[in-house]
Amino acid sequence: MYNILTMNKIAACGTDKFDKAAYTITDECAEPTAIMVRSAKLHDYEMPASLLAIARAGAGVNNIPVDKCAEQGIVVFNTPGANANAVKELVICALLLSSRRITEAAAWANSLKGTEDAPKTVEGGKAKFAGPEIFGKTLGVIGLGAIGGKVANAAVALGMNVIGFDPFLSEAAAKALDSSVKVVDSKDEIYKNSDYITLHVPFTPDAKNSISKEQIAMMKDGVRIINAARGELVDTAAVVEAIKAGKVAKYVTDFADDIGLGEENVITLPHLGASTPESEDNCAIMAADELMDYIERGKIRNSVTFPNLELAKTADQLVCVLHKAEVTEDAVKAAVGADVVASASATKKAWGYTLLDVKGSANVDAVKAVAGVVGVRVI
Repeated sequence: MYNILTMNKIAACGTDKFDKAAYTITDECAEPTAIMVRSAKLHDYEMPASLLAIARAGAGVNNIPVDKCAEQGIVVFNTPGANANAVKELVICALLLSSRRITEAAAWANSLKGTEDAPKTVEGGKAKFAGPEIFGKTLGVIGLGAIGGKVANAAVALGMNVIGFDPFLSEAAAKALDSSVKVVDSKDEIYKNSDYITLHVPFTPDAKNSISKEQIAMMKDGVRIINAARGELVDTAAVVEAIKAGKVAKYVTDFADDIGLGEENVITLPHLGASTPESEDNCAIMAADELMDYIERGKIRNSVTFPNLELAKTADQLVCVLHKAEVTEDAVKAAVGADVVASASATKKAWGYTLLDVKGSANVDAVKAVAGVVGVRVI
């Protein structure tokens, strides 16, 4: 029996995918086979020896100690693209919020309740909430992956000129872009030429404060900035200072920051990007599929550390070996001590994964003893 520990409430359409004859779904377990998590922080969680994998029902994994997990042979999955449409829709909303002073206008209109002749007052005061249309303006999209690509295409459909930057743009993502989207060679081109800028990149230490004083100085006067990716990507203090100086017209963020809260022309949303029932369902289903594939078949898909890889089991055992990238497939084969019918191996940055379909019984202890191997199991 495999134990799946849920660290947050996970949509039932995801947990229901597990065969109850083989899996136990629980929110309390000392020896989980795998963990499903949304926002719970795992940095102080003591990873038990039984743990094979963690599936994050969402894209960001900053709440999971991914490096520590890799060293312990624990595969961390995320669910890229499962919440992409939900975030795209919020970003399109943010474009309009940043232009039309909608939130301020609504608050003012509601403040007139109980006053004499509110309709007349509204007509007389609406001019102070005027704002520009997005049609014909230039949107700069930093990051053209699952979310950024959808945002770019939607903005084109709304009549915007769209430029995008992504040094890691995949062939599939490039093909999915509308032909009108102009992919540029540097973020500086985004900063210098955009009326609106939206961020769609993961947070890494190198990406901290990707938009700060230096980048803002390059931007057009009156630029509008949207951040529905990660709060740490933007130096909020620098943006607030630029708003007060008249350089930045509006900042819409999905991440609460005490520096920006309550500031004029800063709209802070309470992390609503993936907060739709459809998104939560999609993430839960994808996370469940990833865990079942890995636990039952050794297949890795959408791991943030280890490479995508699969190999059908046709013989007696499928040997699954997690290791550092420098470990060769030949080194694993030499240690397995069984007849290898088929094999597959791949690497992803610092980490590698090797699958061996073997006749007979594998010498698991010998494979574990290979320098750089961090996890071995037999299916």
